[in-house]
Amino acid sequence: MNIRTSFYVFMLFALTVSLTLPQLLPEALASPSCDNRVNNTQDKLQECVTVEGVREHQAVFQAIADANSGIRASGTSGYDASTDYVADRMLAAGYNVTVQPFQFTAYIQLGPSSLEQTAPGAVTYVEDLDYSLLSQTDPGDVTGSITGVDLALGNAGWPNDPSTSTSGCESGDFAGFPAGNIALIQRGACEFQLKAENAAAVGAVGAIMFNQGNSEDRKGLINGTLGSSYAGGIPVFFATYDRGVEWAGTTSLEMRMIADVFHGQATTYNVFAETQGGDPGNVVMAGAHLDSVNQSPGINDNGSGSAAILEVAEQMAKVKPHNKVRFAWWGAQEFGLLGSRFYISSLSQEEQDNIALYLEFEMIGSPNFVRFIFDGDGSDFGMVGPPGSEAIEAFFEEFYDDRDLASQATPFNGRSDYQSFIEVGIPAGGLFTGAEGIKTPDEAATYGGTAGDQYDPCYHLTCDTFDNISLVVLDQNADAAAAAILQYGMNTDAVNGKSGKGNFKTCPDK
Repeated sequence: MNIRTSFYVFMLFALTVSLTLPQLLPEALASPSCDNRVNNTQDKLQECVTVEGVREHQAVFQAIADANSGIRASGTSGYDASTDYVADRMLAAGYNVTVQPFQFTAYIQLGPSSLEQTAPGAVTYVEDLDYSLLSQTDPGDVTGSITGVDLALGNAGWPNDPSTSTSGCESGDFAGFPAGNIALIQRGACEFQLKAENAAAVGAVGAIMFNQGNSEDRKGLINGTLGSSYAGGIPVFFATYDRGVEWAGTTSLEMRMIADVFHGQATTYNVFAETQGGDPGNVVMAGAHLDSVNQSPGINDNGSGSAAILEVAEQMAKVKPHNKVRFAWWGAQEFGLLGSRFYISSLSQEEQDNIALYLEFEMIGSPNFVRFIFDGDGSDFGMVGPPGSEAIEAFFEEFYDDRDLASQATPFNGRSDYQSFIEVGIPAGGLFTGAEGIKTPDEAATYGGTAGDQYDPCYHLTCDTFDNISLVVLDQNADAAAAAILQYGMNTDAVNGKSGKGNFKTCPDK
């Protein structure tokens, strides 16, 4: 699993993209002067960090996804090609580059799944309508009779209210279960992993969980997971409540389940690009996760943040910062922040202490955007970052204010790689433009866009492509990233009291 993509195959992808860039990017790229000058002021750097430059990198990420089954998930050739691209660009720019491998439990959908009724009669069910895979399921192609497990359907023959369902939570629920059958299990009371592993322990060849049915929001499909430690060894699907009731009431029912997935140990990578010089005892880090989910090219999530810091790094390549600047592209973020957690755990206490701050750029081009800033001081959401985080939040607030652009806070809720730094006391902050959250009428009045729609309608879907971007906010946030990285590369006094060189202010005028 996870064989590194060859340099020559990758270059073919890059050549394909370069030939199409005039169509993809109608405006000119950065001026020729940017290739030669030292962008050591805010005005110079932001002039050279262009949205066209960011889009050049996103176009390559899209081409890589197109050549690798439409995805760039960690553990796949699409992710490996993405790491090759970033590492090659950073080496060419003159950075010290490290590609850090680590092992993780991968869950990768290799193809479509299948669920068929084989008796009585033949019925083919529709994936993502009648059923879906539970994330982290093991693979399998199994056929067996359906046996209900301690169901509570609240109708004739099933007297218990659905809200009381504890189906599959206890080994006793499976008393008399025929080995070789498929377990039909209702949601409720305990984790899906426990239910599935209990079923496997009594000889079930597969399990179908169905929604609980005790309210309208517990009847349809969900994006559920068994957890990365699932070890039942059987395929596990999730179905709607109505399908579960139907199957529970069908006598002599047999089903065939096919889960075409990889679930097991794989290798993936973090990529780091570090300035040659700068104070190694005061390291400024800027990061974004490079991987997509299994279903998506991931061009906004998080090809936007990854491309933006790549463009900033290239345009800062000739700058000699006072502090060492380390850019990071994280692997396996979509599996639970695994890349950044592995990195932090690999550092000694002294190496952790040498990191002055971490800047996170997560989904910074959402089509229905809000300009979110992570709430470092906790004044809006109560989740306070380590001391110094409030200064990072203030920097971005002032950056937007100076340009008469609205912004608002978003919480440190643990959903991205800043969490790995916060947990060890490293100040953190950064930018976000929204994912599956719903835009409010007040936000639409302030930022434009459509109230009642997701900030990113293609979040974790196949449509998160090169076209799934607001160029307006991507341009603004690329400039904001450049401003912060250069500012703290020169002077972190506002964050940790360590002064630097030059007359850098808390936020530059523009």
